[in-house]
Amino acid sequence: MIPESHPRYRSLITRERMASGARAGVVALEGLTAHGRGEAFDYLLGEETSTSAARAERVAAALLKTARHPVISVNGNTAMLCAGAIASLQKVSGAIVEVNLFHRTDDRITAITRILEDAGCKVLAGPVARHIPLDHDRGICHADGMAAADVILVPLEDGDRAEALVIMGKIVIAIDLNPLSRTARTATLPIIDEVTRAVPGITAAYESLDKGEADRLVQEIDAAQYLREAIQTIRRRLDDVLD
Repeated sequence: MIPESHPRYRSLITRERMASGARAGVVALEGLTAHGRGEAFDYLLGEETSTSAARAERVAAALLKTARHPVISVNGNTAMLCAGAIASLQKVSGAIVEVNLFHRTDDRITAITRILEDAGCKVLAGPVARHIPLDHDRGICHADGMAAADVILVPLEDGDRAEALVIMGKIVIAIDLNPLSRTARTATLPIIDEVTRAVPGITAAYESLDKGEADRLVQEIDAAQYLREAIQTIRRRLDDVLD
């Protein structure tokens, strides 16, 4: 039992949830490494949503609001961390929720789908094929999902797929705590924030956006500026510690 008075209570509870997901086969063991890497960057960013990330989340909401066929791609880590938040975002945006995995098995697809559905998501089902030009299973998706999407929200690190989707002409919104990752540097819109903060942030922004502001926000997206601002935040925090 982890006491709520523990200074790292939230972090430890999240780790327990991820470990439980790994034991249940929902989270790939490799996904635990990815989570730990993200947590390290969250330390550096101050474990809070920066002003820059909040702006990016508002732009993400605008992209989803103005999209013709928006899709939210979910893996095991995302399902374990914020299935309920994904359901809330789907409810307000009408976006399709699709499960997409690097370590893909029928059992994992079923388990992740169950978690999402129990949280209130409607998960895209049906036949899949290799619609994305990748040699691994991230390339497998639904024809009515990512293959047909114009805007895709990709929580957590996934550089090669993000790159492939951008090359296919799709708008990719990436949630990634690492501003140096290929995912963040490739995405149309990088959100440098922790996923359990970012997804609710997008939902709240979506609910407050009118069409005029949404149309304006999607006209000029400076992805490099969001990366620069995240790195500047890390530098400032390091300087504060060293002073």
